[in-house]
Amino acid sequence: MANNQSGALLFAFVAGAVTGAAVALLFAPASGDDTREYIGRTAREGRSRAMTALEKAREQYQKAQAAEREQEA
Repeated sequence: MANNQSGALLFAFVAGAVTGAAVALLFAPASGDDTREYIGRTAREGRSRAMTALEKAREQYQKAQAAEREQEA
């Protein structure tokens, strides 16, 4: 079940990031160079956040597995 919650959290994060980026581009247009720079920066930040969320989910999963093994023993 913990894995399902982590997947839902990651999906919600990605959906929010994409929506926020789209709204920002629609309501604050800039020159092509500025827009490309913004998209690149936002993509790098999003990747970093996604990797952090993945690491946290992996740690929680491993803790849950360890706890389950202890209960079985």
